[in-house]
Amino acid sequence: MYDVIIIGGGPAGITAGIYCKRANLKTIIFEKEAIGGQIASSPLVENFPGCKSISGAQLATNFLEQAEELGVEIEIEEVLEIIPGKINKVKTDFGEYESKVVIIATGSKYRLLGLPKEVDFIGKGIAFCTSCDGAFFKGKTVAVIGGGNSAVGNALYMANLCKKVYLIDICDHLICEKTLEAKLRSLDNVEIIQETGVKELLGDDELKGIKLTNDRVIDLDGMFISIGMVAQTDLVKDLVKLSPQKYIDSEDCTTEKNGIFVAGDCRTKNIRQLTTAVADGTTAAINAIKYIENYK
Repeated sequence: MYDVIIIGGGPAGITAGIYCKRANLKTIIFEKEAIGGQIASSPLVENFPGCKSISGAQLATNFLEQAEELGVEIEIEEVLEIIPGKINKVKTDFGEYESKVVIIATGSKYRLLGLPKEVDFIGKGIAFCTSCDGAFFKGKTVAVIGGGNSAVGNALYMANLCKKVYLIDICDHLICEKTLEAKLRSLDNVEIIQETGVKELLGDDELKGIKLTNDRVIDLDGMFISIGMVAQTDLVKDLVKLSPQKYIDSEDCTTEKNGIFVAGDCRTKNIRQLTTAVADGTTAAINAIKYIENYK
């Protein structure tokens, strides 16, 4: 029997674990893949306070060590089912656990193109977050894949840093706001390529270029994939309210189920960054602590 079960070992889940354990609550975190979440694959993190420059892998290691030293239990197990109640039951691929509180911190993942080498090149030329990784491509040539507001915003951001930016979109028209499109089209160092997609990723150990579906080859230093996010909420689709985009519908890290809270990129929010995930973890944990204080 635990006070708190946290599902997800990314920044939100780890932060929640630290706060709950410091409140002397018996706490366990379940993570099905690797501690750190998406940030663990980032080659360099330079926007997290207190860490002027650190690899995502090292930051994830620091997360793990800090939580474990406090006494947070961490298990690499996949949660298969949550049965809510006064005592929540959580079933994993290894066993069944009980708790007063469950914090869902399962995150979201960037939608991929589905190409060979794509996963291998993440952090080796392929990136997703321009505010996180854009500075590493200053003065270089990059491509942004996508045609929505996010993609065009990322292309505008990179155009201020790079000598050349390609925006590549499979559709015949951009679906972004017209003001953003007009601004992008006015830039001399941006080339918009429409009605074509990425056919092949070029390079051995890291991305060196791409071949398009029209067989054009473009040499690149980096590529940002901006074709949307996929919320990791299948586990709770019948448990809590989801937005049309499948995110857990929550303004304040609570849910409509007593004793079940949410933190991080799996909930509805406008900004998904390392620091906002940590903030969510704090909020969810404090909500959980208050709930347990009044638990009868």
